[in-house]
Amino acid sequence: MTVKFKPLHDRVLVKRIESEEKTKSGIIIPDTAKEKPQEGEVIAVGSGTRGESGALHPLDVKAGDRVLFGKWSGTEIKIDGHDFIVMKESDIMGILAH
Repeated sequence: MTVKFKPLHDRVLVKRIESEEKTKSGIIIPDTAKEKPQEGEVIAVGSGTRGESGALHPLDVKAGDRVLFGKWSGTEIKIDGHDFIVMKESDIMGILAH
């Protein structure tokens, strides 16, 4: 997915990965009862942070990584009709193995 948005510094643009809409037994879960997923795909990353010496430290995540993040992390935004979250890299708990 290509988006016309470039996060600054240590910020990351994430698209939530939606969970299944029904259980394994076939029960459909209504939107009002679903929790927002805490898993997403990194769409874009900032350039990194600057240390005290002025050196640029790149981020550990990159576009395409599947990540887990905190329930209340980031700020939800809408770009071209799609929902995203902008968060600091420190809000990301880890990268899921492929």
